[in-house]
Amino acid sequence: MHVDNFVNDKIQQLIYYLQALLKQSVHYTEVELFIWDIFEEWAQLNITDDMPSTTKERVFWHLLHELKLGPLAEVNQDLLLTNEIKLCVNYLNGQGTYPIHCIGWRPI
Repeated sequence: MHVDNFVNDKIQQLIYYLQALLKQSVHYTEVELFIWDIFEEWAQLNITDDMPSTTKERVFWHLLHELKLGPLAEVNQDLLLTNEIKLCVNYLNGQGTYPIHCIGWRPI
């Protein structure tokens, strides 16, 4: 699978999970499992370049790393994490501007 196809597919799935998480219609453990699945599938692609090819990909990796660090169990009480998720999801959905603070790197 090509990197861009992988990222674009996972972006759509991530948006779905995160919107459901914010609506409390999916348990945070489902999101955590999905994130681990992304990293496992990525590792199988054997990509050695750590530079994202697009701003969408940069936001995607930034968001994944933030989610691994943030307390997903308390996402609705953590306004910073909630706002970060919304800002990034809006951009990935084509509804917002590029979040300039996003520093997303591909895991290698």
